Amino acid sequence: MPRRRTRSQIIILDALKASGRSLSAQELFLELRQRQTPLGLATVYRTLDHLRINGEVQTRSLPSGELVYSLVQQDQHYLTCLQCGTSVKIDRCPVQHLETELQESYQFEIFYHTLEFFGLCANCQMLAQR
Repeated sequence: MPRRRTRSQIIILDALKASGRSLSAQELFLELRQRQTPLGLATVYRTLDHLRINGEVQTRSLPSGELVYSLVQQDQHYLTCLQCGTSVKIDRCPVQHLETELQESYQFEIFYHTLEFFGLCANCQMLAQR
């Protein structure tokens, strides 16, 4: 049975879909204000949290500690530079077999997973060597 969504959930899901990228709650709030959509910042945070708990939105923590939100995709993998903050998306999943094994072994419904490697990108490595 499909979940019933609140007006704020529909608005936020539509905004995330339209952006096509991950957004912080603040960025999403500003985006909604530009669209003249009357949602307060507390409502944005509360709605994002509800959508996250229900597996409809996923979060990722940036090196700065800020959370960014996006629509749930099957899984996400990144190489993230600790110096400049650049994230490069990895297209293939090196742990798909592990996800399947965990679901079966623990009877756990997994909505998505993220895998992130931290280090220095090529540009920052060159700058560090100077």
